[in-house]
Amino acid sequence: MHKAVLLQLAATSIAALVAGALFGPRGFVSAIWGGLAYVLPSILFAWRLSVSSWRGENAKAAAFFVGELVKLLSTIGLLALATVLYKDLHWGAFLVGLVLAVKANLFAFLVKTRT
Repeated sequence: MHKAVLLQLAATSIAALVAGALFGPRGFVSAIWGGLAYVLPSILFAWRLSVSSWRGENAKAAAFFVGELVKLLSTIGLLALATVLYKDLHWGAFLVGLVLAVKANLFAFLVKTRT
């Protein structure tokens, strides 16, 4: 889970750098907002799962589903907050940052893990 979060952070950083090069500071900040709206709840979700790993199987399943619901609602809230707080939002960069952070999970399976 932590590997996926690190890949999300890397994808958000790449999106921000590319958006900054293409659209200037406005694009850079917008891509950061888009990516972090997904990455921050993912960090909290991964931390919550690691803390609840000592529980029984039923409690782990419940923690997973409740945590996933909280992550989803937090992401929606952060996306809405970004549109309210940052009036100069560049929607293209914002969506690219969000999509790259979401799709970074696909690359987590390609990175080898130590056994």
